[in-house]
Amino acid sequence: MEKMDVSGYAAMLGLFAEMVLDDAIRKQKEQTLYREIDSALARGDEKSFIVLTEQWKELHS
Repeated sequence: MEKMDVSGYAAMLGLFAEMVLDDAIRKQKEQTLYREIDSALARGDEKSFIVLTEQWKELHS
């Protein structure tokens, strides 16, 4: 097996860091939307509920 050069290793670490960051951002958006959807349901705010659930669907597509 060939040794990976430093620039290749750095590129792989950069990609991995980007993947971890993207996942953390997605999870945070998901949690925020979940709380907002729950709140809209509790208030009986149908319009907000519909908008937020559409955003939820986009996040999961």
